[in-house]
Amino acid sequence: MKAHKIALRNVGEINPASIQDYMDRGGYEALKKALHTSPEKVIHDIIQSGLRGRGGAGFSTGLKKKYTSEAACVLLECMHYIVCNADEGEPGTFKDRIIMEGDPHLLIEGMVIAAYAVGAEQGYIYIRGEYHQSIHMVRKALAHAHARGFLGHNILGTGFSMDIEIKLGAGSYLCGEELTLLESLEGKRGYPRIKPPFPAESGLFGMPTLINNVETLSHLPAIVINGAHWYRGLGTEKSPGTKIFTISGDVNSPGYAEVEMGVSLKELIYLVAGGMKDGKPFKAALLGGAAGTFVPESLLDVSMDFDALKEKEAVLGSGAVIVMSKDQSILTMLDSILRFFEHESCGKCVPCRVGTKQLMVVLEKLKGADNKRPDHIDSLVYQSELMAKTSLCPLGQSPVLAIKSAVRYFRDELEKPESFQSRCQ
Repeated sequence: MKAHKIALRNVGEINPASIQDYMDRGGYEALKKALHTSPEKVIHDIIQSGLRGRGGAGFSTGLKKKYTSEAACVLLECMHYIVCNADEGEPGTFKDRIIMEGDPHLLIEGMVIAAYAVGAEQGYIYIRGEYHQSIHMVRKALAHAHARGFLGHNILGTGFSMDIEIKLGAGSYLCGEELTLLESLEGKRGYPRIKPPFPAESGLFGMPTLINNVETLSHLPAIVINGAHWYRGLGTEKSPGTKIFTISGDVNSPGYAEVEMGVSLKELIYLVAGGMKDGKPFKAALLGGAAGTFVPESLLDVSMDFDALKEKEAVLGSGAVIVMSKDQSILTMLDSILRFFEHESCGKCVPCRVGTKQLMVVLEKLKGADNKRPDHIDSLVYQSELMAKTSLCPLGQSPVLAIKSAVRYFRDELEKPESFQSRCQ
């Protein structure tokens, strides 16, 4: 297992409230270098590095910047925006909180570099409202960055001006989806938008907008300083760099770790998280949180990167790994996931509003002990597939991932009447 820290290199090593500590470890040197390079060169280097978004979709970060920078405005007075998605609501995920609380200036530096690359003069950090310490640390860091000339008018005398504001999330899981986030940022109710158009061409207030999450932006300073070739030397060929994994569930040492892409699930559990709790056998892991997939013991050695997991019909998602031992119930976990989606559905589109409730109706039947259980399982899969094809946003498209992976690997267990464990036990 290759441990290499990029986003977490300063966490635990500096006082996060001190901009001087950050600068003593090379902080803001990447920004200085970028501001004396053309925006096109910065974008080219990010494309060449192969960095992919660390929020779950894994889209090329460099191409996202290229499309935003090249987008033309309908209005004569055009503004480009940059938005940091720090609304970390995926169950089992807390990677962005670690960065914001332990090294907030890294996020700010990465955000200003990205803004320079796409020509944005205004940025917003949309932070989950419950992240009180993150909000406090980022606010303090923004004030210090302003005082040192890394934010505001004419940054470091280069003629580039850019400012950042914090906006607090309203408690909706759905606002973690980028188009819904924009609606909330504009002061509207957190309802998803229909796409296209995509944010790069019509985002915040109808202007070209770049949206990246905290972990993704935190990789930019290292790429600018060390170069694309250096970054390509980490991780795998198609998924370069490092990833922060947050590990919870039935392990001895739950927590987080930043390692190179391509680490195996077995290494994460037994080398990073100290092995299975109480020595119990491994049964499954839920990768990517509620909007993720179950993987069985046979996939313990699979490479934890975007493409290798996709080949196995699994997802990397946000990097959440929820570990389950042999005595845990897949049906109980599935029950929790579907209840979560039912609660978080915004209700805008019929397939999701009705579908999430219908999934719970079928699941309640499945939890019974009658002889129609195989039919209930097939109905669960069918309903989730229908939702995935017709829902407006990723929330309605997500239940199918957990359901189909649970059925694929654990159908025998789901057909047993005793497979459901009451959450009250």
